[in-house]
Amino acid sequence: MHKELLLPLAAALFALGTVTGAHAGDGVVRIGVLNDQSGVFADSTGAGSVLAARMAAEDFGGKVNGLPIEVIAGDHLNKPDVGASIANRWFDVDKVDAIADLGNSAVALAVNEIARAKNKVILVSAGGTTALTGKSCSPNTVQWTYDTWSQSNAIGTALVKAGHRSWFFLTADYTFGYNLRDETSKVVLANGGEVRGSVNHPINSSDFSSYILQAQSSHADVIALANGGTDTANSIKQANEFQVQKRGQVVVGLSTMITDVEALGLAMTQGLFVAETFYWDLTPQTRAWSARWAARNNGRYPTMMQAGVYGAVLHYLKGVQAAGSADDGRKVVAQMKALPTDDPLFGKGHILVNGRKIHDVYVFQVKAPEESKSHWDLYKVSATIPGDQAFLTLAQSGCALQ
Repeated sequence: MHKELLLPLAAALFALGTVTGAHAGDGVVRIGVLNDQSGVFADSTGAGSVLAARMAAEDFGGKVNGLPIEVIAGDHLNKPDVGASIANRWFDVDKVDAIADLGNSAVALAVNEIARAKNKVILVSAGGTTALTGKSCSPNTVQWTYDTWSQSNAIGTALVKAGHRSWFFLTADYTFGYNLRDETSKVVLANGGEVRGSVNHPINSSDFSSYILQAQSSHADVIALANGGTDTANSIKQANEFQVQKRGQVVVGLSTMITDVEALGLAMTQGLFVAETFYWDLTPQTRAWSARWAARNNGRYPTMMQAGVYGAVLHYLKGVQAAGSADDGRKVVAQMKALPTDDPLFGKGHILVNGRKIHDVYVFQVKAPEESKSHWDLYKVSATIPGDQAFLTLAQSGCALQ
């Protein structure tokens, strides 16, 4: 059974308003955060993403067009059928207007089609497949934080140019892993590098020893981890046990989160390269917001996916305000695209016709223990890729929404 957590933000903060004539729903703008609450991606999304959505609603003022904002949450267990079932019930029975986060690309793609059919909105922060803004693009979908191409383009280009030419991939055996591997391979090859091989592993693996040995035997310059969540953490841990970096190979986390680095510690992860679109210590604004978030999350600091939920929900509420109602999902998303984006975490940007949010992508290198000044002081900037270069263009995406 999936577990669900009801977070009655509106009930806690505001009295329910009366239904306006312009609103065909139940007098509430309701946002569902659908993600992994209990499994491999719970640390990088999970309850932290729900908190981010609540903070966006609070910072917006708790109401939009006179109606209270409510946030609910559900656990899709990384299963597309479970995610689809929750989405259908939320849209049809619980009067949910938008679903946010949607980590696990297979789940995101399933819910993408449901939202299109029911004219609702999805705000994808954690689902990374480029299909969401490519062949499966929808007028009801915004993909906010990152995608597999932005990760691959940033880190692949930076490292090949730095002389790390030959690559070997440890690939999670599902859509997200394949996308990371394939997109990064294209970037490596386009920049004059070579791919020496790849090995697939099941999601939620505990033993990576055989995969690490294959990567070492390839003698590739780079061992690239095309996975996420605890799979990435376990890969890094066992690569360290096999002394991969001490023997001259570079380890790259194609979807590594700050929570992975924090959990493993700098002694184990120092020198690791990662690509992210958000880091808590980038600006005074990211530091201030992250401190607020951390104060409500046991002192932990946010991942880019959790930050993305905040940014996407905040801009969604601006879109609802501009549209006059949350009822017509396509109209709300059209307003989101028409409005320039501006929030304290990602700064100024915009949304392409295909739903792709544009902002900078950063390549970070994990600090050595002696470089860190505090518990969450983990990264140093290695490269910055401007937003207009960081993502596929509309023409390159293959989206029919031109």
